[in-house]
Amino acid sequence: MTFRAADAADVPAIVDLVQSAYRGDSSRAGWTTEADLLDGQRTDPAMVAAAITEPGSTVLLALDDAGAIVASAQLEQRDGYAYFGMFAVDPGRQRGGFGARLLGEAERFAREEWDAAEVRMTVIVQREDLIAWYERHGYARTGEISPFPYGDERFGVPRRPDLAFETLVKKVENA
Repeated sequence: MTFRAADAADVPAIVDLVQSAYRGDSSRAGWTTEADLLDGQRTDPAMVAAAITEPGSTVLLALDDAGAIVASAQLEQRDGYAYFGMFAVDPGRQRGGFGARLLGEAERFAREEWDAAEVRMTVIVQREDLIAWYERHGYARTGEISPFPYGDERFGVPRRPDLAFETLVKKVENA
């Protein structure tokens, strides 16, 4: 597996990857599906293009030995930390270690390229299996809850009224 930063030519493939990992029947091939929680889109070309081109933001890609994109994640440089989001692994390749390796690369990038002391993310609180996966990779629950953006269909159409996000954090600063 190799890693690289995404560029504008990667936008369609990233949108397809993220959508397939979280929404619709194709997402059910993996374990990260949100199909029981949300309908609609997970991202769109404009959101991905902005994540690639805006200052202080990058999208990291994991490529298999044939050069195909198998995972992606966005990092945003914030005050003293990096925000990790839009993380997706091809549903047919989940449980193969691609996600863990890309998460590690994102942490390395945040620490070494941006001198970030920690990585933060938000996860839908109803995703206990996903939160547990992040905990196994060193992330801690903060108890900091933020509301789901109901009414903003850019992030999906909720299938239930009680969705919210919890912030998870991991220290990654150099020793």
